[in-house]
Amino acid sequence: MRSGVGGRPCFPPLQRVEIERLACTDPAALGLHLARWDCRSLQQVVVQQAVVGSIHYTTIARLLAGASFRPHRSRYWKTATIDEHFVAAAAKVLWCYERVDWLFRHGELVICLDERPNLQALARCAARQPTQPGRIERREFEYKRRGTVNFLVALNVYDGQMWGCCLDANDHEHFLEGVQQVERRYAGARRLHLIMDRGPSHIDHHTRSYFAHHPRLRALWTPPHASWLDQAELLLRAFSDKYLDRFDPDSREDLIDHLMASWPEYNERYAHPFNWSWTRRDLRSWAEKKGTAIHSETYATDH
Repeated sequence: MRSGVGGRPCFPPLQRVEIERLACTDPAALGLHLARWDCRSLQQVVVQQAVVGSIHYTTIARLLAGASFRPHRSRYWKTATIDEHFVAAAAKVLWCYERVDWLFRHGELVICLDERPNLQALARCAARQPTQPGRIERREFEYKRRGTVNFLVALNVYDGQMWGCCLDANDHEHFLEGVQQVERRYAGARRLHLIMDRGPSHIDHHTRSYFAHHPRLRALWTPPHASWLDQAELLLRAFSDKYLDRFDPDSREDLIDHLMASWPEYNERYAHPFNWSWTRRDLRSWAEKKGTAIHSETYATDH
């Protein structure tokens, strides 16, 4: 080891590479039960492994930062199996998005369904202090739980208008009650193409049986780990940002009243069709990049 600029220690390339290699090694491989590395833990191991005689944990941090290593961070990811079943299910959903206008002219609607399950009614123990010049809004940290609400929304893809209802439970029985309300709301449509993810209440055999006995409803499920194909997810994100973030209900009933008053206001002030640009052609290109050989007939869909 030699001194660098400003008296900071400067390590030879081989020592730096060895430190980076240890940062990429699972702690279990070294007989440790650590769940992840941090700079202090790495500093101990680097010295114990005789990579260097001594080193400070802040030096470890600088070396890792210089090599763009961030062992203290992680993120989740989901593995979607891109096979013919995945592509076939996705293609049916995309077919509806591509033909929303054509379907509307023929008296048919594309409706996306999604829920915010177990939405908590958290009553703050003290009143919110609004923002003032030079001071941001302040909210009490302590709260009391006042129950939960399952909020089901339906998005009319043609015009971007939403509809919502509150369910007492997140199961097939209550979900089908919501579906029946959607049927009544769009009673003038000749057919409804219902797009939803594969939540347990959506794929329950009672739910599938209901759809099988109601030919006016064409149920389409997104592929596993591909709920992002459901435009109602975009709707819930936009709605939550405007109407649920920082809202502190006094009770479960207060939360329900707020939700039922908010979605009509959302329609009046913000609703618009989402600019969905991902097509079946993009799906084909994506699948081919993933190395999946898909037959051309997989992209066909019935109407």
